[in-house]
Amino acid sequence: MRDVIPAEELLHKASAVGQYYGFMPLSSLTAKARGSRPKQTGYPESLTGIALDPTAEIVASFLKQLQKLECAPSPRQPLFVWHTNIAPGRPAPKKATIQFHALGTDRALADAVVIRALIALSRDLFHEEPVVRINSMGDKETRARYARELGNFFKKRGPTLPEECVNCAKRDTFEAAELAIENEYADDLPAPTEHLSDASRKRFEDLLEYLEMTETPYELAKNLISRGSTWSDTCFELVAGERRVAWGSRYNDFTKHFFPGSGMSATGAVFQVASEGKAVVKAKPARLRFSFVHIGDEAKRLSIRLADDFRKARVSLAQDIGVESLTEQLYLAERRNSPYLLIMGRKEALEGSAILRNRATQVETILPLAGLVERLKAVV
Repeated sequence: MRDVIPAEELLHKASAVGQYYGFMPLSSLTAKARGSRPKQTGYPESLTGIALDPTAEIVASFLKQLQKLECAPSPRQPLFVWHTNIAPGRPAPKKATIQFHALGTDRALADAVVIRALIALSRDLFHEEPVVRINSMGDKETRARYARELGNFFKKRGPTLPEECVNCAKRDTFEAAELAIENEYADDLPAPTEHLSDASRKRFEDLLEYLEMTETPYELAKNLISRGSTWSDTCFELVAGERRVAWGSRYNDFTKHFFPGSGMSATGAVFQVASEGKAVVKAKPARLRFSFVHIGDEAKRLSIRLADDFRKARVSLAQDIGVESLTEQLYLAERRNSPYLLIMGRKEALEGSAILRNRATQVETILPLAGLVERLKAVV
């Protein structure tokens, strides 16, 4: 497994993954807002005195940029965004970050798409299958209940635990739990999933069902926890070469610091790797030939599974997996001005087919999913 990745390769592959899984680059939002003079703001006062872990610091910086640009998802259109600290034309940072965020939707689909995008990026960069470890810390109600269980655990086990861990538990039981896990003396540590509220349990079960129905490999990890006021519900990590390369979680409550009064549903992940070199400034990309639009859970699940096939075959295609509204998807496809639409509804998903529409002539052709990639590559 490579320890250092060239900046050019990172930028190219992250951009491709974003395109096929429906994440727009934050830089495109920046470009749209240049004429509107985005607000210059610092971190919200409500964050003063709150200790943020390194990943939370990165997410906070991302949310700060969205706030400056006055970018927020609408009820009809959630915002799926990818972002990096690699700047074309400049030397790569020693530690490069690639972020994937889904904002404005509470559905398990959002978490599943973020996880699938991370898996695709990891496979491309390291040429091996990453391990996806997943757990749920639940909502505020769950965390409060779990904190009490951890407190009882450390009181009962105090005489058998190192003094460092016992003293840490007096300050922060979650930090003490991380310390116990790190030092491998927490075999009987309480599992957060045993204390989930009904709402959190349902949300977690929905995600696991989505992962299984899209054939996304994962393993449950009861010792994967998050602490602090940033994260909630699902948390996950990607491990490649026995090293964590990405961490992600829900962070609904954290968005309220940057979008007061409302906040928003949000899930995101940060991929980190050492980098070197310089990414060149590329010319404007060619027009995409296909826009894939879909409606219904069956079609959404198939679109997730097909994304990697399209990407590996380099089919000139983009889609917006996280957008539920067909009307909104058609609007986004119109903005891309791609000459063909690939359309899939519930009927087509169940029949194993898709409709190819020529936007100039409105002629439609029904294509079976078997061999779809090769058929699209042959379209002239």
